[in-house]
Amino acid sequence: MRLEDYNSFCASLPHATHVVQWGGSHVWKVAGKVFAIAGAHDGGELWVTFKCSPIAYDILREQPGLRPAPYLASRGMKWIQRQRDDAMDDAALKDYLAESHRLVAAGLPKRVQKELGLASY
Repeated sequence: MRLEDYNSFCASLPHATHVVQWGGSHVWKVAGKVFAIAGAHDGGELWVTFKCSPIAYDILREQPGLRPAPYLASRGMKWIQRQRDDAMDDAALKDYLAESHRLVAAGLPKRVQKELGLASY
C-alpha cells in the first residue's frame, strides 16, 4: 500500500481527521482519538499501525512482518504494526484499519458517538 492509498482509505471513514505529527507520521483520528498511524521507513516501505481486538492481536503479533506496535503495545494496548507489504495484503489491511476505526469510535463517550452519528458502531 502506498501512502496516498492509506490516506485516501482512512479519509473515507466516518469523521476521520488527518494530522502529520511525531516526526512525519500520518496519523488518523476519530473525535481526536488515534485509530491509525503510518510512515515510510527503511527502504521506503510504509509501516502501518492500527488497533485490533485481543484475539486478532494474539494472532497477528506472531506473523512475519507484523509486530506489537512500539510504545502502544508495551503499555498493554492491543496495537499491531505492519512493517512489510508482503506481511498483509492491502484488502486485509483496509479491513483492519476499518476495524481499528470502529473499535476507537466504540470507545468514545456515548454522547460523542450520538453527536457524530456513530452510535451504531
